[in-house]
Amino acid sequence: MKQYIYQNKSLKRLVHWLIMSPVRTRPRWYVRMLQFLYVKRGRGSVIYNSVRRDLVPFRQCSLGARSVVESFSVLNNAVGDVFIGDHTRIGIGNTIIGPVTIGNQVNIGQHVLISGLNHNYEDLQLSIAEQGVSVAPVSIGDDVWIGGNVVILSGISIGQHAVIGAGSVVTKDIPAYSVAVGNPARVVKVYDFNLNAWVKV
Repeated sequence: MKQYIYQNKSLKRLVHWLIMSPVRTRPRWYVRMLQFLYVKRGRGSVIYNSVRRDLVPFRQCSLGARSVVESFSVLNNAVGDVFIGDHTRIGIGNTIIGPVTIGNQVNIGQHVLISGLNHNYEDLQLSIAEQGVSVAPVSIGDDVWIGGNVVILSGISIGQHAVIGAGSVVTKDIPAYSVAVGNPARVVKVYDFNLNAWVKV
């Protein structure tokens, strides 16, 4: 059925209109009422009432055990799946737009933007709003700490136990066991397993 809808442009447009408001660009109220059926929640997980849940049934969204999405955040899977691991905390006022995968025991500070989406702009004959979007998945490994007001762009991979300093704009992949800061973010420390110490780059 899903494949048939995707192949039939008119039917796909109709189904999309029934699910998403074209003006408000979020799921219609009756779709949001059914999110408990299609959003997977791990045991003990918490999504605060003030979180905007732009979560549609034709994409996946899952929140692991004992993970928390704090107040005034936005979760959006309209153009890509959103997966959040176990024991992960999404801070106050975060915006997460899929496709995004966040690992286990990740701590994310306040007002962080993580987006797997980019707006197309190349055709000068069309307005940017008419050109649609492109997506590239964001991947954040286990045990990562992301400071407040960080921006993580589409297509970025952040390795295990990496630290992203507050206010950084991440435009390139960040390796595991490293500290990155700045705009654009650059690695300033790495963990040397031979020395058992953090070493400045």
